[in-house]
Amino acid sequence: MKVYLAGPEVFLPDAREVLDRKIALTRAAGLEPVAPGDLEIPAALTKRQMGENIYRADERLMMSAGAIIANLTPFRGLHADAGTIFELGFMCGRGKPAFAYSNVTASHHARLLAHYGGQVETDAAGRARGPDGMLVEDFDMNENLMLDGGIMAAGGTWVTRDVPEDRRYLDLSAFEAVLAIATQRLRGG
Repeated sequence: MKVYLAGPEVFLPDAREVLDRKIALTRAAGLEPVAPGDLEIPAALTKRQMGENIYRADERLMMSAGAIIANLTPFRGLHADAGTIFELGFMCGRGKPAFAYSNVTASHHARLLAHYGGQVETDAAGRARGPDGMLVEDFDMNENLMLDGGIMAAGGTWVTRDVPEDRRYLDLSAFEAVLAIATQRLRGG
């Protein structure tokens, strides 16, 4: 089965090396990996056209896959990479099995509290709100409830590890763990 490997690795200085490691591990597990960067992107006259070309190439890869493994390690902020979130939603929306991992064990709620510096107040209705007035969700989930809920509804699972920041996008132990689970489930085991 083809499995789409989603994550922010494409932004790393050594992106190809990290992606190649994930691809090799996926092949060794008996699955066929497809990942952003696997297709030639047609030349474009403008930056916007290049972005559209990349999207179309990635969509073709997702359409060819029967499942997704998404790296939802927070990227450039509180949450996972926005593109990876889209890819996960795209695959869940198509009814494909979804698996995820993160190299951060802190829950979504814990990360929100840290973002607000612990300055959370309770409103008149008893709901926690940040200093900006926004609701602070607390569902004991790894990420936003739509991501956790989508993964569970798609028959998948999460694996988390606590990896030091300087190795956060290089350590593949959580990927290997979720790959083992995905392989077993996708092969009917």
